Amino acid sequence: MQIKAIGCEPLQLARVHLENSTSLEVYRRHGGYEALKKVLTSMSPDDVINEVKKSALRGRGGAGFPTGMKWSFVPKDSPKPKYVVCNADESEPGTFKDRYLMERDPHMLIEGMLIAAYALGAKTNYIYTRGEYKYLIDIMDRALEEARAAALLGQNILDSQFSSEIYTHTGAGAYICGEETALLSSLEGMRGHPRMKPPFPAVSGLYAAPTVVNNVETLTAVPDIIKMGGEAYQKLGTEKSGGTKLWSVSGHVNRPGVYELPMGYDDMEKFIMEDCGGMRDGKKLKAVIPGGSSVYIMRAEDIIGRDVRMDYEGLVAGGSMVGSGGFIVMDETVDVFESTKNLTEFYKHESCGWCTPCREGTDWLVKVFKRIEKGGGSPEDAQLMLDLCDNIEGKSFCPLGDAAAWPIQSAIKRFPEDFMKHLVQEN
Repeated sequence: MQIKAIGCEPLQLARVHLENSTSLEVYRRHGGYEALKKVLTSMSPDDVINEVKKSALRGRGGAGFPTGMKWSFVPKDSPKPKYVVCNADESEPGTFKDRYLMERDPHMLIEGMLIAAYALGAKTNYIYTRGEYKYLIDIMDRALEEARAAALLGQNILDSQFSSEIYTHTGAGAYICGEETALLSSLEGMRGHPRMKPPFPAVSGLYAAPTVVNNVETLTAVPDIIKMGGEAYQKLGTEKSGGTKLWSVSGHVNRPGVYELPMGYDDMEKFIMEDCGGMRDGKKLKAVIPGGSSVYIMRAEDIIGRDVRMDYEGLVAGGSMVGSGGFIVMDETVDVFESTKNLTEFYKHESCGWCTPCREGTDWLVKVFKRIEKGGGSPEDAQLMLDLCDNIEGKSFCPLGDAAAWPIQSAIKRFPEDFMKHLVQEN
């Protein structure tokens, strides 16, 4: 398992290889909490938000919304308390980079959350982690205790007038709680159902108060932005997508792992064939899902010789999306019909049941897949599945419906041969 930076100096992966990397002593010895000190001694909350805007940091959880702009939506004159909530749910299949950040450098997340809390005026903050990551909660709790003991958390942080607390919260392992409003419902003790937007969480979030929800990778980028300055951080990437990005690489490559690349890394083929060690066992590349299971699958022909740029705009131009950075590589042995069926079963299982298109649509898609698998398919079933997807996409209460539809739509359109061999029965 590789954990390394390619094409840039490591930022978020800078300390993960150090001995005792989870300890406060090691974190501070390597520049930890210097950004927080800078913020508390020489920057106003608006200064912090402006630096994050300059950095062109975009949300790393999947949506890619500009982080500084999201922070600026929080009303300054609200009489209600404000909250920063870290989305550490990381339930997207193929995505595991947030786990490494919490497992190996927990204080980086704490520092990023405290800077965000200072910028937004939040006194109480939460790290929401799915139940399967319980061991990470233990790591985070130990790091939080270290920070409290060192006056880096709690009352009058670093002898300043700023006071703020962070608490961990374990969910029950529901995929839907990766959606920010469902996460907030769960954090409040209710079922993890998504909420109608607007109002957006920045105005009415946790306990109907102004709330910013960012994922682990987004918040852990903040200390480096403050230390180097927003403009310098932006220049590591592209004009619209600043800084570096973590990619969780899995599948049929020789060196899977977590890779840190500059935004705009301009050759996906080189990344797979050189940086990740090429295809395992000498097989040929067949497909890549570059951003977690929810995004469009890509054929090898869409990658080889195409110089696909690995950022938000580049991957859209290449026919997919950055998503959560779950980079899944498939070789020539993979049957895309079977892999897509597995994903569809996952989305059907994880549907919260709140709205009809997603609840009923994913169930019918699984039924069609299973009928085909048992030999009862016909050529018309490809169009039937596309029609079912059309009844789900854009019509469900939250993006889970889109997440279920997109893999099927792209798989049928880009790998028709894998579907037709199941749909056309030999006489």
